[in-house]
Amino acid sequence: MFFRKRKRRRTSPKSNTKHYLENKEQARELVLARLLYFNDFYQFSWNRVAIKNQRRCWGSCSSLKNLNFNYKILLLPPHLQDYIIVHEMCHLAELNHGKAFWELVSRTIPDYQRNVLELQVIDKGGGSIYHLEKVRSVYEKTVVTEVEIFAHLSCSNTYTK
Repeated sequence: MFFRKRKRRRTSPKSNTKHYLENKEQARELVLARLLYFNDFYQFSWNRVAIKNQRRCWGSCSSLKNLNFNYKILLLPPHLQDYIIVHEMCHLAELNHGKAFWELVSRTIPDYQRNVLELQVIDKGGGSIYHLEKVRSVYEKTVVTEVEIFAHLSCSNTYTK
């Protein structure tokens, strides 16, 4: 007879909601400041900026020109924060991921492909607050090469918390 193993919740909803409420406005300030900074170059317009508590998505842009960002963007290193903000901002002009879209992104983030890879590695470790804080500390405490970052992050996704 086989028993199905029950999946355990990663974090309790209350602690995640509490963290979200404590950091939502700080995330909004960061996103708005960086949007204004990059908009000096792009000159786009948008309707609304929302900060949400999402499990997997870092950001999105609607056809109504509404920008949405995950509050956990605060926990990422600054170059990845900028990449996500520019990525969503470029969707205001190009709603797809075609060649024209990536050319727009590369105007201000020329090494965007490296950022995409870093986010993919980070996402493999999960979106937990614990994991993202650990990632941020790796970037803040040491000056490491790209290979060391990927090696460290690839090995660190084996823990459970």
